[in-house]
Amino acid sequence: MSPAVRGAGRPRVVAIADTDSYVKWAAALLGGVGERWDASLLVLETPLVVSDEQLASALSGSGLAAERVERLEHRRLAARLAELGADAVVLGGRGPLVRVLAREISALAPRPVVVTGLPGISIPATRRAVVYRLQCDLFVVHSHREVREFAALSARTGYAHRYALATLPFARGAVVTGSGERPPGDVPGRTDLVFATQAKVPADREDRLRIARLLMQAAEADPSRRVVVKLRAGAGEHQTHHEEDGYPELLAGLGPLPANLVMSIAPMREALATAEGLVTVSSTAAIEAVASGIPVIALDTFGVSPRLINETLADADLLSGEEDVVARRFRHPDPEWLDENYFHPPAADDWIDQVDDLLAQRAEGRLAARPTVRRRGGALRDAWERKVALGRSDTSAAGAVAYAVGVPLRAAVRASARARRALRTRPRPAPGWEDAAQQPGAAGSSAQVRSTSAVRTSTTRTS
Repeated sequence: MSPAVRGAGRPRVVAIADTDSYVKWAAALLGGVGERWDASLLVLETPLVVSDEQLASALSGSGLAAERVERLEHRRLAARLAELGADAVVLGGRGPLVRVLAREISALAPRPVVVTGLPGISIPATRRAVVYRLQCDLFVVHSHREVREFAALSARTGYAHRYALATLPFARGAVVTGSGERPPGDVPGRTDLVFATQAKVPADREDRLRIARLLMQAAEADPSRRVVVKLRAGAGEHQTHHEEDGYPELLAGLGPLPANLVMSIAPMREALATAEGLVTVSSTAAIEAVASGIPVIALDTFGVSPRLINETLADADLLSGEEDVVARRFRHPDPEWLDENYFHPPAADDWIDQVDDLLAQRAEGRLAARPTVRRRGGALRDAWERKVALGRSDTSAAGAVAYAVGVPLRAAVRASARARRALRTRPRPAPGWEDAAQQPGAAGSSAQVRSTSAVRTSTTRTS
């Protein structure tokens, strides 16, 4: 597949992405622009690049035609952008990759406008997400709340950025009503409980096993209706984030599966077409489901925290427990939550206008250079970052040297950091602690510790 040069007179906007979630996001983002720009997508070869099957799934329903997409090695990137006459580049990738590509694209002459963004729920706003993308001209997020929180983060840290609002591509054409519920007349055949898996949430094996057992229980509770475990990747395929304990393996270890408990690697859009409701911890699939009027359960089993990325779903009143999953008591979002969180009117989107403004500045020679990020290490550091982000796709001699030097150095730095943490956290009992710990009501007693822990968990879950 090769995006032919076409559409003379229209700005040429080229997206670059590699992993499953970012390819899906970039294709859908540009696919929703219509004929305003001459848009295409380059799938960059990296260690986590999508398979052909994942690519086809990502393009399904995106609005971007398959002939506008091609795979590309990093060594050909600069030349290909020149051949395509890229006026703007949309970088869809993990932070370390965006940092490398933005630095390289900023060195082109004339340099394209550089746009970036995040492919789903981005609350809480993090310093790392901003720092990795500092050399981009525009940072696209997907809700009024995200714009506000990222802008506040920039104000606090001094990392200046220009933020823009775009409807989350997977929420376009939302059918939710003012009450947040499906319009009258459910579609026949929507009987599946769909579980949206995540690679890193929850992270602990025991927590993921608990979910696997819950899915078994839900399937056994009603053999006439399916429980669909929606996977992000098939065997041998990569995801944006590495998954330590996959659900197929966890479920297989629990014994024979009920016939109505099935795995699916179909596009999420297809999985939701037969969904009665969706269950997740914090997947962006919850937003996709709400957009289709499908109710959701965001599991409250593990509490609410930035680490679980579920604070915004808690605010939507979508949290519920394991008994509700088994009983299929799904929830619709609080109507007051919708406008601030992913379901604003399309007219509020300003990302296309902001890109057009930057394109006009570029055409007039007024596009300001983005400030370089000051870091120790100079050219060797740049080569190291490129090698880490691109893996074998980086064939430069500098990358090989940086990697040879950097791997043992990084191991030494990490070992030193672990040693310092161990020293800081080593317990230092006060004199007489053995006696004090045995006294009823003592601060160190196990009963009080358990009580304090329970209060903390309760507070977290209801925050």
